[in-house]
Amino acid sequence: MTVLPWLLLTLLASYLVGAVPFGYLVARARGIDILKLGSGNIGATNVGRALGRRFGVLVFALDFAKGALPVLAARLLPATDLPIDSLPAAAAVAAFLGHLFPIYLRFHGGKGVATGAGAVVVLVPPIAMSALLIWVVVLSCTRFVSLASLMAATLLCVLRLTNTPQPWAADHYVVTLFCLVGAGLILARHRTNVRRLLQGTENRVKDTPAMLQLGKTLHVLALGLWFGAAVFFTIMALVLFQTFEQISREPAEKRPAWFPLPDVYAQTSPSEEFPNPLRLEQGSRAAGAAVGPMFGWYYGLQGACGAVAAFIAVAWTYSFRGQKIHSARAILLVLALAAVGVGWWLERVVSDKRGPRNDLTDACLTLPEGSRTEAIQQAKAARADFGRWHGYSLLVNFVTLGLVTVALALAANLPTRETTPVARNASEDNGHPALALRAGNNPEHHPI
Repeated sequence: MTVLPWLLLTLLASYLVGAVPFGYLVARARGIDILKLGSGNIGATNVGRALGRRFGVLVFALDFAKGALPVLAARLLPATDLPIDSLPAAAAVAAFLGHLFPIYLRFHGGKGVATGAGAVVVLVPPIAMSALLIWVVVLSCTRFVSLASLMAATLLCVLRLTNTPQPWAADHYVVTLFCLVGAGLILARHRTNVRRLLQGTENRVKDTPAMLQLGKTLHVLALGLWFGAAVFFTIMALVLFQTFEQISREPAEKRPAWFPLPDVYAQTSPSEEFPNPLRLEQGSRAAGAAVGPMFGWYYGLQGACGAVAAFIAVAWTYSFRGQKIHSARAILLVLALAAVGVGWWLERVVSDKRGPRNDLTDACLTLPEGSRTEAIQQAKAARADFGRWHGYSLLVNFVTLGLVTVALALAANLPTRETTPVARNASEDNGHPALALRAGNNPEHHPI
């Protein structure tokens, strides 16, 4: 089979799978026409409000699957001359459009969040999981499904563009394009929700004890991971530097075979600003080389955990007005998150100054002893500059760790709320919560 038939077959099959209106079918099985209830949308949110939460979850899972399965199937097709991931991306687009414009319902579909999520989880799993996390966090804090969906779609695009090397290269542009186009379509389908959000009239998911518990769980998990990562990295870095320093103190004949002593570091230290013995320079260089690649992960993990913990804490200040501890918690975590940003910037500065420090030091050590005067002064200045900024970086790291430690201690006092059960409608007692919508109750318009 040539490329074109494979592509057409993938598009057609994926569209037909994506177009299966599970929300409509599930509602029909319960004797309900979902197109005439609530927002008239076939998505999981509208079904959940019409039939109950368990049916909404079922529809979400089915819609998610019809986005994921076509992409998985496309990955199993024979290789073609198309760019990498072209067929899976084509399957994702077709399934997504199938949900938005299903031929079975005269192109009256949902908003594509669940189906799009299923597709991107297969296409770009790490980024998709991050977007899913932000969806859960925003939903638990604001109870706006529409806002959570829009923020998740936006984050997906941002992470794709920033975390993918050359996102527009031949091997990546197809998936990048899908992320951007999919997010654009989700935004377009949520335009009425955006208008209501701006007007302050968008309805929310019910404020239940489970929703509050979800927010508290996410907050504690984020804080715990943040604290654990900071403590582990700090201790690990200190242990690495001490270990390499201890090994580097050994003379050449006592060194392990994997850490020989170069002649340039076997000489006498040229100045008191240089390590004494000079071979300690090799140990600090080796430790720096071992720790350096971890900084990206370290600050990335801190930033993610800090954003989750701080966002939830700030949301609590609005939900529980008058409780000062939540305001203090929010301020503390915002400061800690800002410290992470400063620490990341300082790490970049230190990294930029490490090169001149090492190069000027080595240039000085390779010169004859009688002609080192100027080189020593240059190396001393570079080493002092590096040491000063490295000290700033260490200080900010310990400040961040202290702030997170206090925030973790405050987690012993999380918000609580006396929740009064909402009176059930008589139609719900008869087993048909959808009848309440027919009776004129105002539905919440942000279906998935």
